[in-house]
Amino acid sequence: MPLTNECLKKTLELADLMLQVAEAGDAARQDVGCGVLYGVLRDSAYRIKKLAQAEREAHIKKGGWENSG
Repeated sequence: MPLTNECLKKTLELADLMLQVAEAGDAARQDVGCGVLYGVLRDSAYRIKKLAQAEREAHIKKGGWENSG
């Protein structure tokens, strides 16, 4: 798989990890500041994920993405 696709795959994995951390952090938060932090983390993860998915789709349409991921 080309390096650009590997980076997109890792970006999608990172966004998923960010969502997991935001979920766990929000569940364990002690104050409003934590809620703001995890809200920003969650929002950022969704934005990153959306951009990476769009880029992956562009690569697929150009025939530059293997079916494995």
